[in-house]
Amino acid sequence: MTAPHPTTLDEQLASVPSAFHLRLFEDTLAVEEGASPRTIEAYRRDVVRCVVYLRANGVESAAAITPAVLREFVYTLKDAGLAGSSIRRAISALRSWFRILVAEGVVTKDPTERLDAPKIWRTLPEVLTVDEVSRLLAAPGLDERLAFRDRAMLELAYGAGLRVSEWIGLAMRDVLLEDGLLRVLGKGNKERLVPIGRSAIGAVAVYARELRPVLERGQGQGVLFLSGQGKPLSRMGAWKILRKYVEMAGITKPVSPHTLRHSFATHLLEGGADLRAVQEMLGHADIATTQIYTHVDREYLRSVHKQFHPRA
Repeated sequence: MTAPHPTTLDEQLASVPSAFHLRLFEDTLAVEEGASPRTIEAYRRDVVRCVVYLRANGVESAAAITPAVLREFVYTLKDAGLAGSSIRRAISALRSWFRILVAEGVVTKDPTERLDAPKIWRTLPEVLTVDEVSRLLAAPGLDERLAFRDRAMLELAYGAGLRVSEWIGLAMRDVLLEDGLLRVLGKGNKERLVPIGRSAIGAVAVYARELRPVLERGQGQGVLFLSGQGKPLSRMGAWKILRKYVEMAGITKPVSPHTLRHSFATHLLEGGADLRAVQEMLGHADIATTQIYTHVDREYLRSVHKQFHPRA
């Protein structure tokens, strides 16, 4: 016969193995940091809840805790409907726990270093659906004087996940159509190669052959995308063009040039792309920056489940 599952906080605390060092955590909070009994009790509750989750998932010591399993734990708090303030307090408790364990030499790594709080989730970038992107890219009609330019620009912005400064700054020599590549100068003057697909290649080829020579009046400075006056397109000009076609496509959500970059990354990950490959294409120095899109993907899956599952 199995022992009954501990239900009260004291029972749960008593059942926690010493390998999680909760007594050391509490003693240090009380004696060395002078935390109030109320703070200690709140932190104890949060850490014990985490330990119960960890043990249910095969983690039997503090040293075996990974960032990935902690992220999963935080998501269970969100799924349980906890308020953002409660989740932030729980994360604060976990960070204090590992700060003390690292300081005491009990563990060597802190898995809470990059643990995201709800305030980050709430500011996740807006993304377009695949259908919305298709409508946007189809919006420039042939009756538009600069349709070839606009279609090429939108195809590259989405198809290569470029920052707005990158796509208005592309030089003719940076577009390697035969290789299906763009040479992009990103933040910190770091150069990267980004692949582009057939749609983008075709749109850029038509623009470069049919329209750009007409726009070029000796003031293009070798830049790919030119204004109607033949000068390099400005950031504000790019914004206006995008807003025009967003409205024409009937998209009601807020869309900025960066929305196309966010959509590029999210759609790649939804399709099963490797995170490291997406990091390279986006030009992120730190993969932690790219990992925000795994959260976007997860939120998308949650929204689909809630919308379509009969017992959601």
